Amino acid sequence: MFETIADGWVQAIDWLSAAAVEPVLELLHLGDSVGNPDDLAEALLIAGIQIALIACVLRPLESLAPAEAWQDRKLTNVDRRSTLLLVSLNPLFAFLALTPLANPAGADDGVGAPFQGLLQFFPQIQAHPLLAFGIYYVIYDLSYYCMHRVQHAIPWWWALHSMHHSQRQVNCWTNERVSWLDVVLQSFILASVGQLMGVDAAQFALLELVSQFMQELSHTNVRLGFGRFLGRVFVDPRFHRLHHMRLDPDRPHLHDCNYGQVLAVWDNLFGTALYGEPTRATGIGDPTVDADNGRGVVAMQWYTLRRFWGAFTRLDGWKPQEVSFDANYRPVPVSGLGPRAFTASAATSRTAA
Repeated sequence: MFETIADGWVQAIDWLSAAAVEPVLELLHLGDSVGNPDDLAEALLIAGIQIALIACVLRPLESLAPAEAWQDRKLTNVDRRSTLLLVSLNPLFAFLALTPLANPAGADDGVGAPFQGLLQFFPQIQAHPLLAFGIYYVIYDLSYYCMHRVQHAIPWWWALHSMHHSQRQVNCWTNERVSWLDVVLQSFILASVGQLMGVDAAQFALLELVSQFMQELSHTNVRLGFGRFLGRVFVDPRFHRLHHMRLDPDRPHLHDCNYGQVLAVWDNLFGTALYGEPTRATGIGDPTVDADNGRGVVAMQWYTLRRFWGAFTRLDGWKPQEVSFDANYRPVPVSGLGPRAFTASAATSRTAA
């Protein structure tokens, strides 16, 4: 079955490359200067499928059974525009860029064979592609969980990641509400894991498509859970929505939860899982970050970079801790402010919205 899906995927790429990508490159006299036509076709295919799934499946779900009822959806518009701009810039490009490093020229000159990845150490793994894919996916998802924990712990990385959390109306388009610099960092980390494990580009592309859809589903504003058992294995919208909750001054560490991307196993294993809480307002109380809700796509990127630089160039920006940002975009340890520091600003933000 897996081989059939993979073969169909390759045929779709070949068709799109021959029917659209190559003619456009030839018309523009670009040739291979912007990359292999098949690689570009694969990225475009992933982007098209992602957008179609969001618009035709997830967005209707939000209308049928919303987790939060909004008077309007104006804050979601910037997320949709971000998705249309960013959705094709997936880790597949980073994976392809790293391939020459994983297979350096001259590695098979008789001195030693090229490195084939850690999967080669599993006996007969080449005869079981579905098992190989499953093993890699588990490692990939664990890598994302660990990276996500660091994004929240290191102030300069939180300065980038905070833009994603600033959304007060978390919705089916929110997954792509991210700093472009953060995308580059994440993509090369996750692509490096793929190269280390030894998966090929086709497998990595399929994995990205599945992962992206599951992440978009988990951000969807819908009352959907996977049940008592599957909800402990996979991340569902109820589970991930708690990760986006605003700080609760009566339980200030409650929002430090549910970091998983697709598998909820890691949160349950490492003690960061939270279940059973009612639907809570999403966003960030820090007014410097919350201001992203009044900005466009480019402005959000600019102010996020200012927060990043304010943290990256200061010692407090490298110390693992929860921070807010002052008027000059410098990190301020939350431990010195108290849990109710942003209560007034949160109320003001909800009124303004």
